[in-house]
Amino acid sequence: MEISNMLDIVQSQLAVDLNCTIDDLNGVKDSFVFTEAKDNPCRRPFPRGERHFEILSMGKAIVISASPDILSIVKPQLSGKSRDEAFSMPFIYGHALYYLPDINKLPLLPPPSGFSYELVEQKGIPTLYQFNGFGNAIQYNTDCPRPDVLVVLVRLDELIVGMAGASKDCERMWQVGMDVLPSYRNRGLATYLVNRLTHEVLNRAIVPYYGTSIANIA
Repeated sequence: MEISNMLDIVQSQLAVDLNCTIDDLNGVKDSFVFTEAKDNPCRRPFPRGERHFEILSMGKAIVISASPDILSIVKPQLSGKSRDEAFSMPFIYGHALYYLPDINKLPLLPPPSGFSYELVEQKGIPTLYQFNGFGNAIQYNTDCPRPDVLVVLVRLDELIVGMAGASKDCERMWQVGMDVLPSYRNRGLATYLVNRLTHEVLNRAIVPYYGTSIANIA
């Protein structure tokens, strides 16, 4: 997969999710696009309430997707603002950062020694739900609309000490999450698990992406 293919897939999905166009996401200058939030076919099935507000920055584009009543409130407050001013508004909170892999700088890393590793496909993942402590990697829910589809796990003897998991958020984009038990952190396990899972997802011609809170940039 080339970087250009990856971006095409991501922008196509975001256009569906935010009810905007790909051209909106390719803005050449800081500009705001306001759209009415809609449950378009094939949007990623993240939950929405009757009143919804979402703002996205990708490149120079700033897209605001919201229910009509909220649009009427925020549009006059955001129009004419700079990017920094917009994201500093008091009604904008819960910032999240999302990353795509740089496939030109993505060597397959060697695994840390002293541990064993296993790749678990979708049908075997429910057997992992008996193990607690991995809520970022797996969802502990067989009925989730974004099902767990792939896991790389690490064991010390018989104890599972870390997992990286991919959820099928849509057909062409799987989200990566990971957990390592506190006693086994700072040994390179998280880096290896995410790297290995990223390669496994890319080998299936799927875009892996990773989300984290703004408090967890590292």
